[in-house]
Amino acid sequence: MSLDVLSVPSSEKVPARADVVVIGGGIIGIATAYGLIKKGLSVVVVEKGRVAAEQSSRNWGWCRKQNRDERELPLIKASLDQWEQIQLDTGRDMGFRRTGITYVSDRPADMAAWESWNQMARGYDVDSRMLSSVEAKAMALPAEGQWLGGCTSSSDGRAEPGIAVPTLALLAQEQGLIILQNCAARGLERSAGRVSGVVTERGSIQTNAVVCAAGAWSAMFARHHGLALPQAGVYSTSMRTEVAPEVISGGLSLPGLTIRRRLDGGYTLGLAGRGRVELSPQGMKYARAFWPTYKARKEGVKIRAGKSFFRGPEAFRQWSAQQVSPFEEVRVLNPAPDLSLVREAEETLARYVPALAGVRVIESWGGFIDNTPDAIPVIDEIQSCPGFYLSTGYSGHGFGIGLAAGQLTADLVAGDRPIVDATAFRYSRFFDGSDLGKPGMM
Repeated sequence: MSLDVLSVPSSEKVPARADVVVIGGGIIGIATAYGLIKKGLSVVVVEKGRVAAEQSSRNWGWCRKQNRDERELPLIKASLDQWEQIQLDTGRDMGFRRTGITYVSDRPADMAAWESWNQMARGYDVDSRMLSSVEAKAMALPAEGQWLGGCTSSSDGRAEPGIAVPTLALLAQEQGLIILQNCAARGLERSAGRVSGVVTERGSIQTNAVVCAAGAWSAMFARHHGLALPQAGVYSTSMRTEVAPEVISGGLSLPGLTIRRRLDGGYTLGLAGRGRVELSPQGMKYARAFWPTYKARKEGVKIRAGKSFFRGPEAFRQWSAQQVSPFEEVRVLNPAPDLSLVREAEETLARYVPALAGVRVIESWGGFIDNTPDAIPVIDEIQSCPGFYLSTGYSGHGFGIGLAAGQLTADLVAGDRPIVDATAFRYSRFFDGSDLGKPGMM
């Protein structure tokens, strides 16, 4: 894998027992384990590949309140505080900086959406504000355009995906967390109707609580135990440039392009709302649930045939606890980037930011974003399988809210007062007739 991700040591011995087993070593799994360790519980993280090797190191690195689904606002406010506090308390740098994020646009529809969002967000005491055309031109420099306006928040920030999650994992290991890498969870064990253990490829771990934070692989794991989880994946493309002049210190969203300054002196580039969906059994099963989201975002999405029908997180597979599972067949999901999007990003950067014209993209990568029908996560205990918790379906928003989402998951597992109200993230909403509302802005 080419992405630069800080290495985390792995434990060799599989413990016989733990208070909690967390499946998945991405930001949600590691943040959950960190929160549980801080509560004094014994915790094991089982990761089929490497810590943060999939979407947790492939995102843009934005930590934002702005233009986020209203239901996630309490989580992101708490998470931003945690990003800052953990660095202060531990003296360890996760790459988090409150350098601000600014959006500008020449599209009336964007301005209307941002105005509506800012009116809603006033009730949550956030510092985002609308920008006039003159202010947008000043805030977006050196980007050039005939901006109608924009919005900005000075307290939004950025972090380094390849550093943040591994650093948090190392901090948790120092407090007793056991991390088993290249060790897939094959299934649950149950006794008297509730979870009693996890079967891994290297042996069983007895436990009374299991958290599935497996990202794109969560629906496959749940389905193996007869649990439905509406989930659909979108293949994304992101990239980084060579070292370049610091003309932008934080995050900037332009029409068709996002830019984030990196600690290494380059920029991470992304294309909002652009991606590829491959036909798959899982996608076909939940197509009706995702139809409203597809209609709202179809302009930027390509639908293709590919390997997803037979291999990967959306294939329908069966296996036993004694067999090699699909998770072992794909240790790290490493999709190829869409090179046409890379070229488009380079051209858009040169057009809007002349000061960076000629700056080369030196690495691009593919990601796989796990989505739910309403584009917010599931954070809940599954009532039909006591002791089994889902913390998944973060729909491309998980990095910024990850620390507080992990804390919320840990609170639910421990039976403590939750950091925020978890009602909106309940699993049952997909099946009880609840109005899921419209997916929030990306």
